[in-house]
Amino acid sequence: MVRVITVQDISQLLKKVTLKTFFLKLIDQLNSDYSRWGEFQKSPRHATHVPDGVIELMPISDKEYYSFKYVNGHPNNTRQNKQTVIATGQLALVESGYPVLISEMTVLTAIRTAATSAMVSRYLARKNAKTFGIIGCGAQSEFQVLAHHFALDIQEIYYFDTDPHAMEKFAANLKPYRLKMHPCTDGRSIVEKCDIVTTATAQKGRHKIVETDWVKKGCHLNKIGGDTPGKTELEASLLKKCKIVVELLEQTRVEGEIQQVKNSPVYAEIWELATGQKKGRESETEITLFDSVGFAIEDYSVLRLVHRLAEEHHVGHQLDMIPHTPDPKNLFGVIATSRS
Repeated sequence: MVRVITVQDISQLLKKVTLKTFFLKLIDQLNSDYSRWGEFQKSPRHATHVPDGVIELMPISDKEYYSFKYVNGHPNNTRQNKQTVIATGQLALVESGYPVLISEMTVLTAIRTAATSAMVSRYLARKNAKTFGIIGCGAQSEFQVLAHHFALDIQEIYYFDTDPHAMEKFAANLKPYRLKMHPCTDGRSIVEKCDIVTTATAQKGRHKIVETDWVKKGCHLNKIGGDTPGKTELEASLLKKCKIVVELLEQTRVEGEIQQVKNSPVYAEIWELATGQKKGRESETEITLFDSVGFAIEDYSVLRLVHRLAEEHHVGHQLDMIPHTPDPKNLFGVIATSRS
């Protein structure tokens, strides 16, 4: 039997453990998994580019589990009332290849992306950071805010989107958390005010959501919107002023902000911070950048956590997804009674 987790199951699980607890457990899981980087078989994701987006497979494994995620990115989907990003994932035992978990990952991808950003912010943001800004109030935005609220005790939020409805939605969803919310009229005012800034836009193409002259000393930037070839959010000259951290350099060179500048210097991959091989922020004045494109180890981490918590709290559905026969060589016997 395989445990299957639906969107409703994720909602039920989060009610049982609370969103804050889940975020903090996931950040710990991510940090633990990144710190054993050498134990994983890794590769950049496999991307199929289509006219209006991209479809990807993201695999990874260690000695115990193999996981993969199917995920898309179609920015124009919102015009048809569909999600820009949807995903499903699977966790399987390496020793037998048998799956133990099949899960929705549209919500989980949003959570793990935000948790990864918050984990890296702990390394790179100034210790006294108090203000968080987000440019782009789409599907990822509330998750980014809450991950930083829970992990870094950020209380003051500045936000902007070119779509007023998205800003209204964003504010309404976060109202129960009693944060100090500041709507802004442009991205510049956010960057100039905030200690930590996340850019989370969806449109394909090379954009300058953040310009170099806006960024003050000591700022930490999480860039999560640029995640495919030809899709960027920052002015290229800004990269030369930043201490840059990435997930997998081989992948980020193709998909991240650093694709804009040939041989752009990168300070570290996340695992080097997690293991202590490299320091995070080293001064109050340096500008730091997490050039995030998403990597499979993050899906592995969230699937492992969901599997563990779902079993503990009896969430999900046990479904017969694998044939079971007295004779493993008699697969046809499973359907023999259905022949005409």
